[in-house]
Amino acid sequence: MKNINLPEIFGSLVFNQSVMKQTLPTETYKALKHTMDEGTPLNLEVANQVAEAMKNWAISKGATHYSHWFQPLTGITAEKHDSFLTPADEGKIIMNFSGKELIKGEPDASSFPSGGKRSTFEARGYTVWDPTSYPFVKDHTLCIPTAFCSWTGEALDKKTPLLRSMESLNEQSLRILKLFGNDAKHVTTTMGPEQEYFLVDEKLYQKRKDLKMCGRTLFGARPVKGQEMDDQYFAAIKPRVIEYMEDLNAELWKLGIYAKTEHNEGAPAQHEMAPIFTTSNLAADQNQLTMEIMKKVARRHGLICLLHEKPFAGVAGSGKHNNWSIATDKGENLFAPGKTPRDNAQFLLFLTAVIKAVDDNQDLLRYSVASAGNDHRLGVIEAPPAIMSIYIGDELEAVLESIKEDKSYANQVGAKLNIGVDVLPAIPKDSTDRNRTSPFAFTGNRFEFRSVGSSLSISGPNTILNSILANTLCDFADELEKSKDFDRDLQALIKREISAHWKILFNGNGYTEDWVKEAEKRGLKNYRTTPEAIEHYLDKKNVDLFTRMQIYTPEEMQSHHDIKLEKYCQVLNIEVNTMVEMVNKDILPSCFKYMNILADTNAKMANLGGSSVIQNLLRKLDKLASQLNVELEKLEDSHAKTKEIKDLLAAAKSYAFEVLPAMQKVRNAADQIEELLSEDCKPFPSYEDLLFSVQ
Repeated sequence: MKNINLPEIFGSLVFNQSVMKQTLPTETYKALKHTMDEGTPLNLEVANQVAEAMKNWAISKGATHYSHWFQPLTGITAEKHDSFLTPADEGKIIMNFSGKELIKGEPDASSFPSGGKRSTFEARGYTVWDPTSYPFVKDHTLCIPTAFCSWTGEALDKKTPLLRSMESLNEQSLRILKLFGNDAKHVTTTMGPEQEYFLVDEKLYQKRKDLKMCGRTLFGARPVKGQEMDDQYFAAIKPRVIEYMEDLNAELWKLGIYAKTEHNEGAPAQHEMAPIFTTSNLAADQNQLTMEIMKKVARRHGLICLLHEKPFAGVAGSGKHNNWSIATDKGENLFAPGKTPRDNAQFLLFLTAVIKAVDDNQDLLRYSVASAGNDHRLGVIEAPPAIMSIYIGDELEAVLESIKEDKSYANQVGAKLNIGVDVLPAIPKDSTDRNRTSPFAFTGNRFEFRSVGSSLSISGPNTILNSILANTLCDFADELEKSKDFDRDLQALIKREISAHWKILFNGNGYTEDWVKEAEKRGLKNYRTTPEAIEHYLDKKNVDLFTRMQIYTPEEMQSHHDIKLEKYCQVLNIEVNTMVEMVNKDILPSCFKYMNILADTNAKMANLGGSSVIQNLLRKLDKLASQLNVELEKLEDSHAKTKEIKDLLAAAKSYAFEVLPAMQKVRNAADQIEELLSEDCKPFPSYEDLLFSVQ
C-alpha cells in the first residue's frame, strides 16, 4: 500500500461536524447542532439548507445517488439508492436533494421481517434521519443513517430501540448523579466492539458449498495441526494478510471509523480488528459498516472474510467483545473508580446497579447473544459459557465483600480501612485482570461483554444492557430520592444488593465443567441453546421492564421473539439441506471413487492374492459409507418431522434437540471417511487447505 497521510484521509468520506462548519451558514449549523445535542425537531427551512450542502459535498466526493441507510431486523444493513437527478427544460437535468428527502424516506417494508406484526400488503415503512450519526459516501452513494419504523409507529429496526435505551439510561443516570450533587447534563453510553474474523482463500471457498450457503463448514476432519501449539496468537502477520489489513484500515479511516488494533487471534487464519470507543449508536453503525467493508476488501485480495461464530469445528470461534461504558458530558466515566471517597461511593452504586441488573436479567443477556451460529461457540474453545456471570477481579471483590460482611478492608499494601460511604479506599483503576473465560468482565473502567457473536449486530445486546441498567437505576433512584439520611441509606442499599446478588460474581475459570456444576448450585441460568433463551424473552418481568423503560411495546417484543425463532429455524433448515446435498453429490461419490481405485489396484495384485491392507481399507470405507447413509436417512426423517411442526418454539426446540444431534452423527461418519481418502479423491478443500493456505 502507498504511504498515506492518516490525518488527511481520516473521515474524508464523512459529513461530520468539521464539514458541517465549513459548508453550512453559521445559524444553520447552530440549529443542526442543537438538534444533534438536544434531539429537537429540525424545521424544513434548515433541513433544506443542510440537504443542499450535504448534496454538494457528496457530489464533490463522486456521489451520484443518496440512500437512507438503516438496520432492519435481518441483523444486517439495508439501502435503496435514488439519484440526485431531476429533469429540467430542454431535456437537461439538475442535481437536486431536498430537506424532506433528507429527513424521511418511504421504502417498501413488506419484505423485511416483522414477526407477523404486519401483513405483506401493508408495505409502507418510514426511514427517519438520525442526525447524531454522520452521513457518509460509499460506492458513489450518500448514505444517511436512519431509523426505520412502520406506518403505525412500531420499530422495524435495531437502531430505534437502541436510541430509546440510550435516552432511558441517560434519564435514570442523571437522577442518580443529582443525588450525589453531580451537575452533569447528559450521560452517554459508549462502545468499542472488538471484531474477530477468519480469512480464507476465495478459490478454496468457492469449492465449499457449506461455506457459501451456511457461512460455516458442516464437514471437515481436523487437521494434523490446529491451535494446540499456541503459536498463532499475536504471531507475525503473514504478508498477504497484512496487505489486506492495510487496505481495510485505509477504507475504514476514510469513513471515520477509529480502527486502532489488529493482530492474529488464537486459531489459524483467525484475526481481530478493534476500534476506539465511541457513542453507542455511532459505534453500532460503524460496526455494521466495518463488517461490510471487511468482506468487500477481502474480495480484492482474493480472500473471503468469514464472520460466522464457528466456521471451523475444533478450533476457536469468533466473537465480538463488546466493551461497554457510560460517561457524562463532562467526560466522567461512571464505571471508573474515583479519587475521593465520594467519587468512589458514586462508582460503587453504579457498579452495584450493574451487578443487580445482570443477575436479575441473566435470561435477557443470554437472549441478546442467542443465534444458531453463536450456540456452536459459547462454552467451547476460547469462548465464555452460556452461563452469565460477572468477573470483577480479586481486589474489587474484596472491597465488596468488606461491605457485605461489615468488616475492615485490607488493600494490597496492607492498609486497613473500615468501609463506609464516607470512608472508602482508593480503588486502583487497573486492579483487575482480563478474564477471557468470563462472559461479562469488569476491566478497570468498562465492562467487556464477551458473549456477543462475531456476526451479530451490537445494537441488540447494547439495547438490553442499557435497558436493564436503566431499570435498576430507576429502582435505586426511587428509593434514594425519598431518603432522609442519604449516606446511611446509600450504604444500606449497596450492602443489601451486593449481598442479594453475590452469586453472580465469579472470578474463576469459566471454561471448566466444575463451574457449570457450581453455577447450577448457585441457581444461575444455563440456557445452552437459542430456543431455551428465546422461550423466556416474553416472561412478564421482561415485558414489564421494557414497557416501563419505554424501549419496546409488547407487540414489538412479540415480533422480535417470533423473528428470532423463525431465523433460527431457517438457518438450520438451510444447513440440513446443504448437508444432504453435500453427502449425496460430493462425499459419497468421492468415497466410491476412491473405493473403485482401491478395488482396481487390488484386482491387479490378484496374482499375489490381493492386498490385505487394501481389502481392510475397503471394508472400513464400505462400513463408514453404510453408516453415513443410515445416519443421513435418520437426519432427513427428523428434519421432515420438524418441518411439519407449526408452533415456532416447538419447531426450534426440535431443531436444537433432534435435528442438530442427527446432523452431528452424519458429520462424524463423513469426517471419518475424509480421513481415509487419498488427496486426489477429496470431495472438497480440507481444513488444512482452508486454515493454512493464506500466506
